[in-house]
Amino acid sequence: MRTKFPTMRRAAVAAVSVAMAGVLFSGCTMTSNKASASAAEQRQELNSATDATLTKLYETSPQARELVQRAKGVLVFPSVLSASFIVGAEHGKGVLRVNGADAGYYSTTGGSIGLQAGAQSKAVVLLFMTDEALQKFRNSNGWTVGADATVAIANVGANGSIDSNTVRQPVVGFVMNNGGLMAGVSLDGSKISKVNL
Repeated sequence: MRTKFPTMRRAAVAAVSVAMAGVLFSGCTMTSNKASASAAEQRQELNSATDATLTKLYETSPQARELVQRAKGVLVFPSVLSASFIVGAEHGKGVLRVNGADAGYYSTTGGSIGLQAGAQSKAVVLLFMTDEALQKFRNSNGWTVGADATVAIANVGANGSIDSNTVRQPVVGFVMNNGGLMAGVSLDGSKISKVNL
């Protein structure tokens, strides 16, 4: 009887390890499916997801539509997958639109250290409100939030209005999950690079 407990404990640890690996690497499975899609299919999927993300943003905050229209460039990452178990990582692909037209495709990567385990997805929208901010971004070989530019995360009130100080910043960001706009988040350390699709 006494010898069964260590065996049962090892089996439980193994089961938990397998489950955690499944959660952490579920993004890898999704990526391999997307990798097999043609570049045109990937662009189409990304553009459709971008349109859906912007529609959700406008529903959450009608004032955001006006900001997007005023922006010199709009960079949308419809799905940034975060996975962590002590050390975390996140990755996603997005599209830059200038004057309503696609102007390039980008990837974002980031890391974190914490005690949370699991995976989650969020959408990130960056608005370049000045020509200077947009040009600096487009001319970079790798643009890091917090190092190359500060991103003011929009604070949205209960009535959907955006903090007036935020809208005056050169780069404004929105972060959303399934529950809507996320408050109190930081994108600092996220690196954004151009990719060929």
